[in-house]
Amino acid sequence: MGYAHAYANAVMRRGRVPMEPADFVPDWADRPRKGRFHPGAERFPLPDSDAPPTATVQDGLFGGPGDGAFTLPLLGGMLQDSYGLTGRRLAVQANSDLGTLPFYTHANWSRGTASGGGLYPIGIHWAAGPSGPLTPGVYHYATPHHSMERLLAGDVSAEVRAALGDPDGFPETDQFLVLSVKFWQNAFKYNSFSYHVVTMDIGALLATWRLWAQARGLRVGAAFWFDEERIGRLLGFSPQEEGVFAVVPLRWEGEPARQGATGGGARVGLADQERSRRVFTFETVRLIHEATLEGAAVRPPAYALTAALARPAPARGEVVPLPAPQPLDLGVREALRSRRSSFGRFTSTLPMTAGQLSAALAAAAAGADLGSDVQAADGAAPARLYVFVNHVEGVPPGAYAYDPAQGGLRLLKAGPQGAFLQRNYFLSNYNLEQAGAVITAAAPTPAVLDAVGDRGLRLVNASVGAVSQAVYTAASALGLACGVALGFDCVSYAEELGLDSSGEIPLLIMMVGHERPHPADFSHAIA
Repeated sequence: MGYAHAYANAVMRRGRVPMEPADFVPDWADRPRKGRFHPGAERFPLPDSDAPPTATVQDGLFGGPGDGAFTLPLLGGMLQDSYGLTGRRLAVQANSDLGTLPFYTHANWSRGTASGGGLYPIGIHWAAGPSGPLTPGVYHYATPHHSMERLLAGDVSAEVRAALGDPDGFPETDQFLVLSVKFWQNAFKYNSFSYHVVTMDIGALLATWRLWAQARGLRVGAAFWFDEERIGRLLGFSPQEEGVFAVVPLRWEGEPARQGATGGGARVGLADQERSRRVFTFETVRLIHEATLEGAAVRPPAYALTAALARPAPARGEVVPLPAPQPLDLGVREALRSRRSSFGRFTSTLPMTAGQLSAALAAAAAGADLGSDVQAADGAAPARLYVFVNHVEGVPPGAYAYDPAQGGLRLLKAGPQGAFLQRNYFLSNYNLEQAGAVITAAAPTPAVLDAVGDRGLRLVNASVGAVSQAVYTAASALGLACGVALGFDCVSYAEELGLDSSGEIPLLIMMVGHERPHPADFSHAIA
């Protein structure tokens, strides 16, 4: 049994047994930057794509991938709408940082993709081959400037392709997006828990890309198994400080150029400049990262998760049918730019409709698919959805399991759930009992780890992060408020939902509903 089992168990029980170091206090004055900083890097502004009215959230989630090809404007549009900074926001809400937000140094910038606990970044690098529009090389996406920074000149696409191998269903191309994590940028706040958070952030970003691309007839899929040390070496990473978590091959317009020889000696020399005077490493983060590196270059069979995800459906309780999901007709760009966290502003005065709940659950189920290189033969996602219904028209309060095939709910426990929800939430920034419903994503993490090894932890968490992004985006399209949280007692949720037999671990809660009217908000768009 690998270390990932122990880490997953520690995450599940952290509400009762704090993860070490339990006495760690973040030094906010010495916090790292919310992005990479490469002094002296040549910067190239990215163009933007149009936002066609036909590119709706409905198409992005349920339309299926197309066979279109990326261009520079399409790539620029996808990066802008997913991770580019789009505005500054102020709002009277229940989060603890409210008093500092009016100061520019603590400004709250918005973007299309959510992340755990703040605007902490996933690094996006573009390994551009000769078939693309830029000089071949390695580029970094600078989110505040919506531009590409050139870190290395020269074609290294064959090196990335060799490290990736030949996963089924991925295009022949010389253009790759590489997603990385600099651990300190999140660990300065969450210490040992940070690895759990950033692996979900990877999935949230991939979910935005898949939704954005599918709405425009493009295909985006992510590989989680590849020679990580080889790509990390190319990018100039120290494996103790940074990791490569996903590679996304892009089908590019025109014929891909012939692959040249691998550039085994090429290496990015323009290093990221750290802002923090003191950088800490955490033993737990080191151990779980080392565990997920083992066997990274040996991809399991494409359908290795089939047995692990074939757990029986909950059998107890009556089935409550849901109406057809309300269509998500809002444009993808508009939905992403209006996405935000509610932070304690839910109200039960106006209940959700059953059609809205049906749409949010259908979006969550569809969004879990990352198009990854290892999955289940029947397309089953790692996460199963449960929902605590508080205030939904036509649906009695209670705890339910969602059946995506039938589009209905199976009752697990009848009666109001508000007291349970609030009692088992650690923080004070959400009023869970006022939300219309609280959706819970639970996954059989131990079974996945047994099937594909410790690296499967990244895939499970990424799928759950993708679910959260799909719910956020669907809520925007439905005109609902939304919030996502990790600060709950997973053990109590597992007991309440009766998950002992399935081996599932509750990993994330997503609140949806209506907000109090006439909020005190300020929003200044910069994109």
